[in-house]
Amino acid sequence: MTMPKAAQVFPRSEFLRRLAAVKTEMEQKDIDVLVITNIANITYLTGYTAKTGKDVQALLVSLKDEEPTFITRRQDAPGGRHLMFVDPSRVIGYPEDLVANPDPHKDEWDAVIELLLDGGFGRSEIGIELKILTCPVVEKFTRRMPDARFKNFDRINWIRGVKSDLEIAVMREAAAISDAAMIRAKEVIRPGVTEASAAAEIISTLINGVDGKPGGDLASFFLCASPRISTPHIRWTEDVFRQGSQVNLEFAGVRHAYVTPLMRTISVGKPSDRLRRVHEAEIAGMEAALAVVKPGSTCSDVATAFHHALQKHGFEKESRCGYAIGIDWTEPTASLRRGDLTVLKPNMTFHLMLGNWIDDDFGYVISESFRVTEAGVETFSTLRREIFEV
Repeated sequence: MTMPKAAQVFPRSEFLRRLAAVKTEMEQKDIDVLVITNIANITYLTGYTAKTGKDVQALLVSLKDEEPTFITRRQDAPGGRHLMFVDPSRVIGYPEDLVANPDPHKDEWDAVIELLLDGGFGRSEIGIELKILTCPVVEKFTRRMPDARFKNFDRINWIRGVKSDLEIAVMREAAAISDAAMIRAKEVIRPGVTEASAAAEIISTLINGVDGKPGGDLASFFLCASPRISTPHIRWTEDVFRQGSQVNLEFAGVRHAYVTPLMRTISVGKPSDRLRRVHEAEIAGMEAALAVVKPGSTCSDVATAFHHALQKHGFEKESRCGYAIGIDWTEPTASLRRGDLTVLKPNMTFHLMLGNWIDDDFGYVISESFRVTEAGVETFSTLRREIFEV
């Protein structure tokens, strides 16, 4: 029995709209066919959300075909036919003997190249994502296709930056899951409870979701508790929470690969004076930053407003204060940092990430994910911007 297609989150018209935007960029760069290997971009253009590890996979978008063609490991091809909006005949599986082949001259990329040659692109202008491909892979493309002309193409990341209303609706659903998980964290973090037990409860909420809408994946999950609050990216440990512990949390609800992050700080017992002072400064910075978010402002404007407000309270933040978000958490494009002149447009989405790791024994986190509206800003979370005292 053939595997049926999964229910499509977005209508066919939405995927064709996205492909049309990509093809417009291709035409401007005189590119005949595009080889896409960034999994987030593949998801964006097809609805594919399977995890296939490090196996080679590529999406070919050509100007002459309405739908793209996907090539992946043979055992993953049914997943592509199940998840993607494209006709099943456009999902191709390459043979297993190409996987981890000890012959350095024969690997999965040969299957991609053969597909391009069979499609008549041996003398074409071919777009590739150079930042993703390794030097040996690029060398193989140029050696096996000497008459083709290769051009770097990284515009899909930027096209993804402006969301459709359908995408925004999914990100709101993800935000509701983030909120529910943070509320659960407030309920389960107590003296004597292990970090692992609390993490299990929070992650359970991230997966179970809310309102009948489960989480579709587990994105990065960070639980940094005393004495490890000076670092941003530590997982839970075997330690237990104690009276006076501080817990810095960063995680995200996920719906159909769209991620809406959230950060909050929890204090087991009364927060210290130092924590309160930092919190007040960061909230002032957050409010100043959000106040300047509107179409026409730049990422630098947002960052500058934040830093000026923070400095008035006697604090500095070394790292950027945010970044573009969407599929698979971050989009490798705009950053909320001074000097980034990316102009804000309606339905751009960002994580205003105000985690501040001040020295070797102290750090603090709070954040808001937001979208740029026609008139200003919409924050996705409904939670209060406060230190959660438990």
